[in-house]
Amino acid sequence: MGFVRFDTEGAVGIVTIDRPKALNALNSEVLAELDACFDSIDTNTIRAVILTGEGDKSFVAGADIGEMSKLSPAEGEAFGKKGNDVFRKIETFPVPVIAAVNGFALGGGCEIAMSCDIRICSDNAMFGQPEVGLGITPGFGGTQRLARIVGVGMAKQLIYTARNIKADEAFRIGLVNAVYSPEELMPAAKKMAATIAQNAPIAVRACKKAINEGLDAKMDDAIVIEEKLFGSCFETHDQIEGMNAFLEKRKEKNFTNS
Repeated sequence: MGFVRFDTEGAVGIVTIDRPKALNALNSEVLAELDACFDSIDTNTIRAVILTGEGDKSFVAGADIGEMSKLSPAEGEAFGKKGNDVFRKIETFPVPVIAAVNGFALGGGCEIAMSCDIRICSDNAMFGQPEVGLGITPGFGGTQRLARIVGVGMAKQLIYTARNIKADEAFRIGLVNAVYSPEELMPAAKKMAATIAQNAPIAVRACKKAINEGLDAKMDDAIVIEEKLFGSCFETHDQIEGMNAFLEKRKEKNFTNS
């Protein structure tokens, strides 16, 4: 792949958008490579994924404006669907995905970060949805996910004003979970991913599914989703191993996602 790199460290996968000369901006080729990259991840061995951008200036500066400037309405809608399909794949990916946001996360960059389960960032990070200043709306889920993450009022303010916010404000409003120095960011992301990877994969994946599906359901329906996923864990190897380890007071656990 020309613009997307995949590396592994134990049970942790690292997806890097590698287009630094364009500040890792998303064009059709990058989106296609991201799609193929996530399809290729072996979820039998990978238990957590980190998504980041090459360099320390930019996570993803946005969608490629040069490409978008020439689109017709139908082509614009198709480009939005292409991005939304990839971001939805990340959002519903069985394995948790951590966005390690290094630098600019604007437009499509903010949107792809929001499709991840957890966002952490460097103290030089910058977030924003600048689309209305370009005469368009956010097109890769920004109008939907931002409101769900930071609340409707704050999302409308950020989108309508097209104002960028720094890392400290992103943390204050709950857009990111933590802020680190640029040097500390990837070690922190790897530590968090490794901690997730130590837990029972069958349970972690069921939790992700329960949260994602429950958010869009009424509470009475949402708790049924949880009950079914809770029940599905029983009589699995991981449940038996985890509970036996607790009862036997041993720290070593052999989780197999089965």
